[in-house]
Amino acid sequence: MTTPQIIALYLPQYHQIPENNKFWGEGFTDWVTVKKAKPLFDGHDQPRVPLNDNYYDLSEEASVLWQARLAKEHGINAFGVYHYWFNNNSNLLTKPTEIMRDSHELGVKYFLTWDNCSWKRSWSNVKGNDWAPTLDIVPDKNNANENNPILIPYILGNEQDWEKHYLYAKFHFESENYLIHDGKPLFCIMNYDRQIQKMCDYWQELAQKDGYKGIHFIFKEYKFLNIPQDEFRFNYEPSNSGWNSTTFRQRLKNFIAKRMGWADKMKFYDYDVVWKNLLRHAEANTDSHLYYGAYVGYDDTPRRGKKRGKVVQGGSPEKFSKYLKRLLEISTAQNKPFIFITAWNEWGEGAYLEPDTMNEYRYLKAVKQALQ
Repeated sequence: MTTPQIIALYLPQYHQIPENNKFWGEGFTDWVTVKKAKPLFDGHDQPRVPLNDNYYDLSEEASVLWQARLAKEHGINAFGVYHYWFNNNSNLLTKPTEIMRDSHELGVKYFLTWDNCSWKRSWSNVKGNDWAPTLDIVPDKNNANENNPILIPYILGNEQDWEKHYLYAKFHFESENYLIHDGKPLFCIMNYDRQIQKMCDYWQELAQKDGYKGIHFIFKEYKFLNIPQDEFRFNYEPSNSGWNSTTFRQRLKNFIAKRMGWADKMKFYDYDVVWKNLLRHAEANTDSHLYYGAYVGYDDTPRRGKKRGKVVQGGSPEKFSKYLKRLLEISTAQNKPFIFITAWNEWGEGAYLEPDTMNEYRYLKAVKQALQ
């Protein structure tokens, strides 16, 4: 039995692109959202501030190499970088992965994690899968652009489109830094349906023609979703699967918050309860195709505000290390090759391993300690 590789999910939304400047204002990156965050209740730790005010720019190679060095020093094996291929004409936020692809001194592996959905103006105004880099925005009825909830449509297309996407991904597969497992490049997909399955089958054919054993697809796990499982397809359990229950104290907080109106629909969760649910599920699991997800912390109020924010309370680096160590033991015993951590740098969701002014390097050191 070998210790699973630690994969940290990675957000590339820290460099300017024309689309962000157009939709959210000149100079927008996710740091804007992070800096604008406000405390919404007594003891609320917002805004989060990176150590030494390191509001880095991920279009700069030095920033990406700094992250990679830091990750390697503390036992992180790979970055699962979010991949925003909306359609054949829109593939955004690619600069960090291009730097990782071309670097000869990265030191860690990376792979693409495809967030395959439309880019919508708001999480709350449009039903379905949503992705947006800022708070909920109420569309302006007098402005046609503002009133359009779809900023960039997700179009899966047909085999011709799938081949174009594959050829782009293949350019990454060929990098010395791309994560290959058992002769298969890893490729994570966040949203699954039957059409995606057809695309994956087609990609398998293309990959095998190119000399790979196939592609190691990893789908985000959803309950009641029947994802086919074979030697190429694996699911991973996202961190929020542990949010099924809360303590009485947390339920009381949620009730009071809703009644008071100062935190309309904000929900509170207990760090220990969430982690114990994750561990309990992992211990009872018999599915060899399911990889487990860990989480550092969670507070998405910088993005969702009072109306739809979720806050996990009671976390600490010491607790994180203890729980991660147990998850490593379970995964090792079950011969699982990977553990996914949410996240390396999701600052807008309070889910990050990177050093901040409050904990400095303690969460990174917690990973290293759990591995030891």
